[in-house]
Amino acid sequence: MAKLPKYVLITPARNEAAFIELTLQSIAAQTVKPEKWVVVSDGSTDGTDELVLKYAAQHSWIELVRTPERKERNFAGKVHAFNAGYARMAGVDYQVIGSLDADISVDEGYFEFLLGKLNDDPQLGLVGTPFSEGGGSVYDYRFVSIEHVSGACQLFRRECFEAIGGYVPVKGGCIDHIAVITSRMKGWKTRTFTEKVSQHHRTMGTAQQGILRARWKNGGKDYSVGNHPAWEFFRMVRQMSQRPRIIGGLMVMGGFLWDTVRSKPRPVTPELVAFYRKEQMVRLKKFFSKSKQSENEPANDAHKSQAAAAGEARSAVAVGEGHGR
Repeated sequence: MAKLPKYVLITPARNEAAFIELTLQSIAAQTVKPEKWVVVSDGSTDGTDELVLKYAAQHSWIELVRTPERKERNFAGKVHAFNAGYARMAGVDYQVIGSLDADISVDEGYFEFLLGKLNDDPQLGLVGTPFSEGGGSVYDYRFVSIEHVSGACQLFRRECFEAIGGYVPVKGGCIDHIAVITSRMKGWKTRTFTEKVSQHHRTMGTAQQGILRARWKNGGKDYSVGNHPAWEFFRMVRQMSQRPRIIGGLMVMGGFLWDTVRSKPRPVTPELVAFYRKEQMVRLKKFFSKSKQSENEPANDAHKSQAAAAGEARSAVAVGEGHGR
């Protein structure tokens, strides 16, 4: 077996005492352990620090970094916490760096598996896996692009992470999604491997009003990363078929159009917007070409092609549903 690359992990944590011990136990049990794991307590007041210190006393490669409590809460805070941990990696010998959420648990071979994938393909710059919430279902990756990597756990080749300049501190979110797009724009492959699944323990259920507000915000996030209007239209159609039906899709498009009309400044470069829109149009053209091809095929073959084309359509618009933090 080829020698695996060395890796380090960074976990921003803010009042995660309810779940972080599951994360600590998971990493402590890995068959291939990190060279260093920095948990950054972002002003936690609930006992998070004490739990991390307990495991740090048992494992010399775990370190707690505490940052002052912030009055303002936004997604950029996660990046600032991550960067505080990143600063502690100076002088550490590693080839892979990962961002791991503080409410995630994985099986003991999780990181060995992902490191093996990076080892097998030198063009892979960013890898991850699907996640399951509360033991429930995960995305069906027949219908969601495997090029999208969830922010729950993102494992970067060091050269890729340095090439993209790390995470962008965007208050409104999409920091994980921007990192994925930027990695591909810089010429790296990004990939989710469905053979493994991480467990996300925090309950993310919301009331009806919360769901509609989230759909509106997702439309705004779509605008912020530069979604093509044609792409967003098909995304709206897909969302209309899911709960809350009709209104959910309209809220997504509403959020997108609202920021478009206001010409709200985007947190990404025009270069990234152009690159991402080109990707989206290629995928939509692929979908329509398959649909046209199915019209000229025998009934059985046409049915198979239509199913594949439907999968392409779902994949095309579903990838933006989990924008990340």
